[in-house]
Amino acid sequence: MKTALFYEFTVDKANNKINVEREFDAPLDLVWKAWTDPEILDQWWAPKPWRAETKSMNFTEGGRWHYCMVGPAGERHWALFDYKSIHHGKSYAGMDAFCDENGVINTNHPRMQWKNTFQEEGESTLVSAEIRFENFEDLETIISMGFKEGFAMGMENLDQYIQAQFFLRKEKKQDKQTRVTTYVNFPGNTEEAFRFYQSIFKTAFVGGIQRFSDIPADPSQPPVSEAVKKMVLHVELPLIGGHILMGTDAPAEMGFTVIRGNNMHISLEPESREEAERIFNALSEGGEISMPLQDMFWGAYFGSFTDKFGINWMVNCRN
Repeated sequence: MKTALFYEFTVDKANNKINVEREFDAPLDLVWKAWTDPEILDQWWAPKPWRAETKSMNFTEGGRWHYCMVGPAGERHWALFDYKSIHHGKSYAGMDAFCDENGVINTNHPRMQWKNTFQEEGESTLVSAEIRFENFEDLETIISMGFKEGFAMGMENLDQYIQAQFFLRKEKKQDKQTRVTTYVNFPGNTEEAFRFYQSIFKTAFVGGIQRFSDIPADPSQPPVSEAVKKMVLHVELPLIGGHILMGTDAPAEMGFTVIRGNNMHISLEPESREEAERIFNALSEGGEISMPLQDMFWGAYFGSFTDKFGINWMVNCRN
């Protein structure tokens, strides 16, 4: 990965605007998603030790992103971004404003008119942000609030997220390299647990948080409740030494019973289906199979079992 990335922050006082250009060492699709997916935005938008927390987001023209900046002492500053135009993979524009928890705009603070443009340049992506203000006084107010420093810190957070993405691609997805990870289950508080682990290891979720609402609908099965849709389907967090902790919710509504002792698995990712079958059959002998090896909707040949010594295993071979 690149060690020196282009960054330019200029203040155009004559036209009441700020221009920012920032290079990211990642393809356009990854950078675009990082700027438009609330799960990922929450991981980098706020300067540390603050964090962003999305209340709601509708990334469509006329839609809104309602979020807050949460401070280390729990203080919250709310903001609202109204999307005016969206050209997928190329640019989006809208109006940002301070507001309250209910989305009522605070007219005592300046509003900012954003236009973000994305351009792929070889293996990198250049993001150009034009931020306009109604008058020079509003621009000065935002600068005095530390906007330049905070924005730069957010960009560094995004660099860390991108590095984690490339770690995942290198270790897992592109070359089907074998690995061993730890997989944990919770009855509905996976996100709470992983936010706690994240605060300790200071790393970014790899690929954001996938939820049960991402599962393709099966007309032969009853629809899941709205509460279950919000639960975590899959999340990955780098710990130390390159080890990845993975997790999911196992809701009782879907027939799962999570207790201490059955909520942790050693997860194996063999290089081939043949090796997956060999390991699965040998390790599960004399044990109890909870799910036979089968093709799953996320593109893997997957099975799980408890061996004869009481240790839980998963075998997850990506096709």
